[in-house]
Amino acid sequence: MLNGAHAAPFSKTTERSKQKAAAEAERASLQQKLSALKKDIGKTESAKDDAADTLAESEQAISDANRSLRDLAQEQGDTNTKLQQLAVEHDKLAATVAQQKQQLAKLLREQYVAGNEDRIKLLLSGDNPNRINRDLQMMSYVSQAQARLLDSLRANLKAVEVNQAEAQNAKDELQEIAAEEMEQKARLEQEKGRRAALLASLSKKLVAQRKEAGNVERDEQRLTGLVDKLGKLIQEQAIAAAAEKKRQELAAARARAEAEAKAKADAEARALAKAKAAEAERQRLAKANAAKSGTIKPPPSKPDAIDADEPKVAQQPARPPEPVKPPPREEEPARPAAKPADIALAPAVPSGAPFVSLKGQLRAPVSGKLAAKFGTKRGDGPSWKGVFIRTSEGAEIRSIAGGKVIFSDWLRGFGNMIIVDHGGQYWSIYGNCESLLKRVGDVVKPGDSIASAGNSGGNEESGLYFELRHQGTAFDPAGWVKF
Repeated sequence: MLNGAHAAPFSKTTERSKQKAAAEAERASLQQKLSALKKDIGKTESAKDDAADTLAESEQAISDANRSLRDLAQEQGDTNTKLQQLAVEHDKLAATVAQQKQQLAKLLREQYVAGNEDRIKLLLSGDNPNRINRDLQMMSYVSQAQARLLDSLRANLKAVEVNQAEAQNAKDELQEIAAEEMEQKARLEQEKGRRAALLASLSKKLVAQRKEAGNVERDEQRLTGLVDKLGKLIQEQAIAAAAEKKRQELAAARARAEAEAKAKADAEARALAKAKAAEAERQRLAKANAAKSGTIKPPPSKPDAIDADEPKVAQQPARPPEPVKPPPREEEPARPAAKPADIALAPAVPSGAPFVSLKGQLRAPVSGKLAAKFGTKRGDGPSWKGVFIRTSEGAEIRSIAGGKVIFSDWLRGFGNMIIVDHGGQYWSIYGNCESLLKRVGDVVKPGDSIASAGNSGGNEESGLYFELRHQGTAFDPAGWVKF
């Protein structure tokens, strides 16, 4: 319980709760794999303490809280819209039900006034058959109309019941969202206070480490190591996905061949049965004709024998159809085991034009001032592998193109960082973010909000560190992005 000021958790289980739990379980499985990847990178580095690492937990918590609040606001809007739609639907159903009840009441009154028993007696006492038939037909139509009206009324009453249940579930979800919002807001305030205290105590150490020779090189090596390992992981997943697709295609081909063989065998069996039935009928008719003419021939010695004047091929018993052998099994390629959640790291297939065709047309990921350019020197350190855009804390960062998020986590030297795969081995990297609004596996469209700017990772000023990479190598984004 944060700050001791939370509302009691909403205990009623809604459809939203179930779906959220399933999604969280899938993301946790994938995040575990990425955490192992980061840990593997850390093993290659020295155990030297980095002041920025102390901020990692707090900065990640701030990012998570901001993302949760954003998601909750979206959910709240969607749920309110759904509730409004359900209310409109309820009003229409209620009006229809009221109208049908009036129609049914009118029919019942008319039946009561007419008196069906007297009407039937009157019909039976008449002496005009045509009139009696017409009246009986009319009564039948009235009964059918009543039955249809009752069926429709029952269906609409059931629809009202379902509508009310859905509306109640939506109201429960809104209460659940409100409770979560209170919790996340309290958590955000707590983590911001914690980070401010840490920055105050670590400020001198952070400044010293930023100026230390070799620190920037280690950060760049760390990012390059992450990119290389992510590339290998994606390649493994692509191979696994291709192998699984091939396996499914082979299985489908075998199933089709077996189905075709069975259909052919069934057709031949039906044809054989039909031929036998026709032959039996022919023999029966032949015997009947012989009996009428008074010359009864002795029965044939074999049950299946036929008259000598028939073609000999008909005298041979039909052989059962030979089963059609399915096509030989192709040797399936070996494939690495892959969990369902792992497929989220498969190469992105961006919508629209290929990324390479967008050169010179991409919009800047954030509004601000270009403070550092690709290739320029970093003081006494190495040259910049990307660009730094100075902007206010919390400024919205947008994806430069469509793609899939393949990394969304904290990394030493870059703080909260997100990587988007745009296909064709083109990646965009966004570092030093305050909050990461997209998770690993999320598909993004051009211009989608994916993060907010900040100074995570111990950076001096608020802004965005931005890189473009192709086949793992950083290149100058100036010719691609309109800064």
